[in-house]
Amino acid sequence: MASNRTIVFSAVAAVVVGLGIWHWRDEIVPTSQKSNKSKFKLGKDGRYTISAKGIKAQFIPYGATLTNLYVKDKQGNDVDVVLGYDDVDFYPVDPGHPVYNAIPGRYVNRLKAAQFTIGTKTYHTEKNDSTNTLHSGSNNWSYRFWDVTSLASDSITFSISDSEGESKGFPGRVEASVTYSVADGKWNIKMEATAPEAKTPLMLTQHTYFNLEAYRNPSTDNIWSHTLHMPYAKRFLPIDSFGLPTGAIAAVTPGHIMDFASEPDLPFGRARDTPEFATNAGTEGYNHFWLFDDVPSPETVVLTLASPWNGIKADLRTDQRGVQIYSTGWSDGSAGLKSTQGTDEVKTMGRSSAVAIEPHDLVDGVNNPQWGRADAQITGPGETYTWEASWEFGLLE
Repeated sequence: MASNRTIVFSAVAAVVVGLGIWHWRDEIVPTSQKSNKSKFKLGKDGRYTISAKGIKAQFIPYGATLTNLYVKDKQGNDVDVVLGYDDVDFYPVDPGHPVYNAIPGRYVNRLKAAQFTIGTKTYHTEKNDSTNTLHSGSNNWSYRFWDVTSLASDSITFSISDSEGESKGFPGRVEASVTYSVADGKWNIKMEATAPEAKTPLMLTQHTYFNLEAYRNPSTDNIWSHTLHMPYAKRFLPIDSFGLPTGAIAAVTPGHIMDFASEPDLPFGRARDTPEFATNAGTEGYNHFWLFDDVPSPETVVLTLASPWNGIKADLRTDQRGVQIYSTGWSDGSAGLKSTQGTDEVKTMGRSSAVAIEPHDLVDGVNNPQWGRADAQITGPGETYTWEASWEFGLLE
């Protein structure tokens, strides 16, 4: 879910990182700001690595971020299918802060007018996206260093403590954790959070950016050649010019620009020639939330993203009510690719060249009681918020 602004990158920040003036990985401290360092040592590349058959994932404490995700293509090659940077020191200083594969929070996506009400009290949050709040503001969890509390060959757990003073308008302290694990080509994500002091909005996601072709398809570097199928996504939230839900819930009709339910293997960019596509999200493509209806169980595949070019497919399972899909239409093409991606000709992330897929509850549900999700998006003392999703990688038949 991007801000309606161009993503830019600072030459000054890049120079600072390049000169090695500051290396956060040499001085990681827990989010509680205690002076002791994590007992779990980073690899020489500045990353934590977990792996299993057919999959390898790498992470950093900043934002509990996934930096690299390697899966097999139809030729048996390892392909890094998520966006990021080679230099892990650039994540904290990148002024564009696209939330590459991180955990924003405590309330993801947008809050209209930067406010919400609990009981009779209205709370005001930071306006960091025009007059609204995006991902809880400029000190959200994707800007924070998380603690590593557990590490094994196939799993890692990060935790964070978010005090009321740090959260820029949200009440009470929140304690949260995310566990990433891998097994047989599958990446699992589980999150828990509690609010022991006061009721507060809680809605989390893993903000993953994919290009399953790693920008190596000689025919195109955009995302539109991928296919997308969401068999249970038969409703969506219309948005206004700020990317906020209008308050309505609309049906997806077969053949509509928002239809990825009626047929499998629909090209993600199949509607590119329609008049509405160019401005569908305030820019071309998508930045919308689809609802999942009548899903038989959390083990049901609700979304499949695939590349006919290299054969990789990614199946999403989740216990969340829907998914935000952002097709990177606001990218200005200046962000560099990792050395694991691209070609001699393609070295940057172009416009509409990746897709962020973010499972979570209904956007701004706390301000839209007509949907019946306002109370469900508030967590208080004695309650536990949970979130689960998994990505299973395989090959097209």
